[in-house]
Amino acid sequence: MALSDFQPFGRWPVALLFLALFGVSEAVNLTFEVRRQSIAVFLTEIPLLLSLFYLPPLTVLTVRMVAAVAVKVGVKLTPVKYCFNLATKLAGTALAGAIVFRDWPFNNVAPRTWLVLAAAAGANVLVSLVAVIGVITLVQGRISRVALVRTAVPGLVVAAVNLTVGLVVLLVLHQSIWSLLLLAGLGVVFVQAYRSYGKFLRQHKSLNELYALTRAITESGRDGVLVDPLLARLRELLSAEYATLWMPASGRHPEMLLSARADYRGLLDIAGTPDSLRSRAMERGETILVGPQKSGHEWADVVSERGVKDAIIVPMRSGDAVIGTLEVVNRLGEASHFTPDDVRLLETVAAQAGVAVENSRLVERLRFDAQHDALTGLPNRRRILSALGEAIKVQTPDDVVAVLLFDVVRLRHVNDSLGHAAGDRLLAEVGRRLRDLAPPAALVGRVGGNEFALTVRTADAEAALALAVTIRESLQGPMAYGVLTIDVDCAVGVAVHPDHAADSATLLQYADVATHAAKGRRPSVQLFTSSLESRSVRRVGLANDLRQALDEGDLRVYFQPKVGLRDRRLVGVECLARWEHPVHGAVAPEDFVMVAEHTGQLGRLTEVVLGEGLRRVREWEEAGRALTVSVNLSPRTLLDPAFPAQVAQLLGEYGVDPARLTLEIAEGGVDGDPTRALATLHALRDLGVRLSVDDFGTGYTSLAALRRLPVQEVKIDRTFVQGMATDPGDLAIVRTAVDMARNFGLTIVAEGVESERTLGLLEDMGCDVGQGFLFSRPLPYERLNAWYTALGQGESTAAGDVRWLRAVQ
Repeated sequence: MALSDFQPFGRWPVALLFLALFGVSEAVNLTFEVRRQSIAVFLTEIPLLLSLFYLPPLTVLTVRMVAAVAVKVGVKLTPVKYCFNLATKLAGTALAGAIVFRDWPFNNVAPRTWLVLAAAAGANVLVSLVAVIGVITLVQGRISRVALVRTAVPGLVVAAVNLTVGLVVLLVLHQSIWSLLLLAGLGVVFVQAYRSYGKFLRQHKSLNELYALTRAITESGRDGVLVDPLLARLRELLSAEYATLWMPASGRHPEMLLSARADYRGLLDIAGTPDSLRSRAMERGETILVGPQKSGHEWADVVSERGVKDAIIVPMRSGDAVIGTLEVVNRLGEASHFTPDDVRLLETVAAQAGVAVENSRLVERLRFDAQHDALTGLPNRRRILSALGEAIKVQTPDDVVAVLLFDVVRLRHVNDSLGHAAGDRLLAEVGRRLRDLAPPAALVGRVGGNEFALTVRTADAEAALALAVTIRESLQGPMAYGVLTIDVDCAVGVAVHPDHAADSATLLQYADVATHAAKGRRPSVQLFTSSLESRSVRRVGLANDLRQALDEGDLRVYFQPKVGLRDRRLVGVECLARWEHPVHGAVAPEDFVMVAEHTGQLGRLTEVVLGEGLRRVREWEEAGRALTVSVNLSPRTLLDPAFPAQVAQLLGEYGVDPARLTLEIAEGGVDGDPTRALATLHALRDLGVRLSVDDFGTGYTSLAALRRLPVQEVKIDRTFVQGMATDPGDLAIVRTAVDMARNFGLTIVAEGVESERTLGLLEDMGCDVGQGFLFSRPLPYERLNAWYTALGQGESTAAGDVRWLRAVQ
C-alpha cells in the first residue's frame, strides 16, 4: 500500500501531512561545516517535490503559503521583508505548479516523472536565488562574479542534494506505505546524529572563534587598537547585528561608544542598546539578557520601542570596579535568539576585554606621557621632532616647513621672586595662549624649560617671520596671579626647511640659535642666517683656544677713559678684554665671555682682567696719576662665594686702595639668585670696593631694588645717551635716571658720549662722568699713555681740545 492509496479518503489527510512537513522545513535549518565554511541547509525542496506528485498544483500552492504564514507569525519581521519572503515563495511555488500542471496526476514513478518533478522543484530554487541576488544588487550595487558564485553555488548544490533525497523518498513511498516506518526510524537516527554533530560543531566553532578573538585582543592591546578587532570578531562570533563597547568618561579619557554593525565595514558611534538597559547593567553590575523568552521582563516595553529583537549587556570590570559594558544586539536570523550559552560566552570575552582595555589605556597613557609635557599637556621635544620629520617628508615645492621657537623671558626672576608655582602658572599660560594664537594646522609644543616650539607650513621664510612677529605681539600682556600681575614676553627665533636645514633636529637647533640672537634685538624676533650658525659653531670651537689664550697671556686688556664732566679731567678707565684669535681674527667679547661661562673658565677670565687693571692702577699711582679702574662682572661671578676673597687677595697683591676699584654689574645681574648675589655684593662693599649698576635703563630695576643694592654708581646705557640729542623720549629717560641717581646720592656715569651736543646736555643735567668715543675709544695700555701724555698731566680736556685728541688717536 502506497501513500496514493489514501486518496479515497480525500486529499485533506495528505494535505495536512504536507502542511506539517512544509512548516517543519520552513522553521528548521541544518548547518554543516565544509572547509571552514558554514553552509545552512533548508529542506524545503523535499516536501515540495513530494507534494507536487501527490497533490494538485493549486493545493500545493495553498498548503505551502498557509505553512509559511503560520511559521512567520511568531517571528518579528519588517513589513518589507515579510512581503518579500511570501512573494518569493508564491512565485516559486506557482512556477513549479505550472511545470507539473500538464502531467498531473502522475500515473507512475518513471524517469520522465523524475525529470518533471526535479525541474519544477529546481525552478522554485532558481526563483529564490534570482530574487536574493536582485535585492543584493539593488541595495549594494552590481555584484561581482566571485560574490555571485559564492552566493549561488552552495544553494544550487544543496538543492540538488534535496531533490535527490526527495526522489528516493518518493520511490520508497510509492512501493509501500509501511516504508514510512523505515523513513521515520531513519529520521530519528539522523536527528540524533545531527544534534550531536551540531553540538560538537558549535563547541568547536566557538572555541576556535574565542581563541581567535582572544589572540586578536592580546595583539591589538599592545598596539593600542583594541576596539576594532574586538567588536568585529565579537559580532561575528555571536552572529549579532550590533556589537558595542561603551565606557563612560573618566579622567583624561572621554566617553567611548563604538559599534560594529553587520552592514557597515567600520565602526559607528551609535548602538542598538537602550540607554536604560546599559545604565542598569552598570549600576547593578549584572548581566542583562532580553528577548522573546523575557517578554514579561521589566525591559520588554523599552526593547519593543527601540526595535530590539534581543540583546545581551555584560558589565566589563577592572578589579572590582565596573568600567563599561560589552553588548550584542539582535541575533541574525528570523527565528534565532541569544541563549544562556551566548551569555556565558560574552561574559568570558568581557572578562578578558576589561583587562585588555585597561592595559590598552595604560599603554595609551604611557605613550601620551612619553610624547607630551606634564605641566602644559603640549607635545614635548620628541613629539615635535617626529612631527617635523613627517612634515618634511611630505613637503611640497609651494611652501616651507617653519619652526618658531619662543623663549619665555624672565622666568627665573618669576620663580625666585614669586615661587615655582607662579613660574609654572606662567608657562601654562604661555602654552595656552600659543595654542589659541597658532594657525589651525600648526603644532605647538614645549621643548625645554622655558622654550615652546610652533611648527607650521608657510609660503616662505618671510611669511614665517611675519607670523612670529604677529604671535609675539598678541602673546604679550599681563597675567593675573592672585593680586599681582606678571608680564608675559618672549624672544622668538625662526628657522625654515629647506632654506636653513634638511632635517628636523638641525632645524630646531637653528631656531634655538636664532632665539638667542633675538634676545638682543627690538623687537625680539630673529630669522636664522648662516652668520648666526658660524658664530654659534665658532663659539663651540673656541673653548680649548680660550684656555690656551688665558694660559699664554694672549688676551689683552684695553682701557677706555672716563672723564669728569665738571672739570674735564680724566678720572679713571674701564677695563675691556680683547682677543685676537690667530685663525678667526678679532673675537667679539660676548662670544668668548659666553664660552667662558659655559666651560668653567669665567673665574680665570675675570682674574686676568682684574689683575691687569690693578697692576696698571698701581703703576699710575707710582707715576703720580690717581686713576680708578672699572671691571665688568658676569652675573655668574656674583654667585661665587669665594670671589670677594679673590678680590681682596688681588688688592693686597698689587697694593691698591679698594676705593680705586669699581666693579660693574648688569641690571639683571642679581635676578638669578638674589640671596647669593646680594651676599657677594655686600662682602665686596665691606672690602671698600665701589659697585656700579651697568647699562642702567635697559632692565627692570625699580626704586626699591636700587635702594637695596649696595652700589655707589649707576651707568646710563649708551642707547639712551646716543639718542638724547635727537629723541625727546631718550632725553626724558636720561634726565629721569640722573635725577633718580642724584636723589640716592649715587655717582652718575653716561656711556656712549659721541657728540658735543650730548656732552652739553649731560653737563646741564649735572651728570658726573662721561665715557664715549667723543673722548676716546678703548685703547691698549701704550696708546692710553700716549693719549694721556698728549693731554698734559693734570690739564683739563676742554671741549676745543677733544677733536685734536681724537685726531691724535
